[in-house]
Amino acid sequence: MTTSKDLSSKAQLLALVEANPFIGQQELADQLGLSRSAVAGHLAQLTRDGRILGRAYVLPQRQPIVCMGGANVDRKLRAIAPLHMGSSNPARQHESAGGVARNIAENLARLGLPVHLLTAVGRDAAGQSLLDQLQALGVDSAGSLQAPDEATGSYTAVLDPQGDLVLALAHMALTERLDAAFLRQTAPRRAAASLVVADLNLPRDTLDGLRAEARLRDQRLLLVAVSEPKMSRLGTDLRGVSLLVLNRGELQTLVGRDLPDEDALAQAWRALREAGLKQLVISDGARGVWFSDGDALAVLPAPALDPASIREVTGAGDAMTAGIAAGLHRDPEDLRGACALGLRLAALTLQSDATVSEALGPALLV
Repeated sequence: MTTSKDLSSKAQLLALVEANPFIGQQELADQLGLSRSAVAGHLAQLTRDGRILGRAYVLPQRQPIVCMGGANVDRKLRAIAPLHMGSSNPARQHESAGGVARNIAENLARLGLPVHLLTAVGRDAAGQSLLDQLQALGVDSAGSLQAPDEATGSYTAVLDPQGDLVLALAHMALTERLDAAFLRQTAPRRAAASLVVADLNLPRDTLDGLRAEARLRDQRLLLVAVSEPKMSRLGTDLRGVSLLVLNRGELQTLVGRDLPDEDALAQAWRALREAGLKQLVISDGARGVWFSDGDALAVLPAPALDPASIREVTGAGDAMTAGIAAGLHRDPEDLRGACALGLRLAALTLQSDATVSEALGPALLV
């Protein structure tokens, strides 16, 4: 029989866990004036009730990949003829769901993997549509923020007739609300993750907290860059980061110098390794990717594509990151294989008008 004292103890215990998800059982017992065995019993009951995520026995292949970061509406305007700046240009428009973390989550879900997305949207039609689409794809977005006072984010890309990006405008103010308090509130949702994937749209304090959490839990953390201006959010202490995925320009911004050749790239990798980074992947466009191999970098060429088959580039980088995450979910030791899968997904996305290719499926993991 549950007594009123038991209910009070559970409520107090839950409040302490929400304030500090990493608190130990003995510390809880000391603060509540209970025995450690009583605390263990309350934690077990709260886990059975679904109010916290305990140390459940989860089969490794069903551990979720947790993605955290931006979700928005993508609007892509592709010029029909060569662009003339300062003038009106005829174009075709395509609109779809977007956002780096959201795109990665959708790619992973289409591959048949268990995915949880933690993001922020407005309490508007666009935000509800994004969440409904995710649910239909099998992405769990419980715990995501729905703001009543801010519109869902948007990303507008202007493409030339060949599909190459000319200019992009991003309204991502809501992502700033994925702050340290949000990180603490959602910590239990990351507890059972096989891999946490976070984009650099997140605030600096949140990224600092994710690194600390990864070190404490000995959990794998993959960070993905989103733009050169936001590289400053990463900081200089990279301990806790299992893998950083970025392009050459973003790497140059991070290390503060030009990287014109392979030797310069390798020197940059060694500097980041000294700062605590475990692994690095550098996207180099049509040339493929560089990936860390001990102290050195190895290169993997991109699949050859008929230029006529390329629709446009938006989403290809996110597909590559998703492929890398999927590969590491399958085999954490095989970065080369993960990069190869990432390049395959990027190639499929380049041949699609959609930000995430509908050609993706579980068969790609076989």
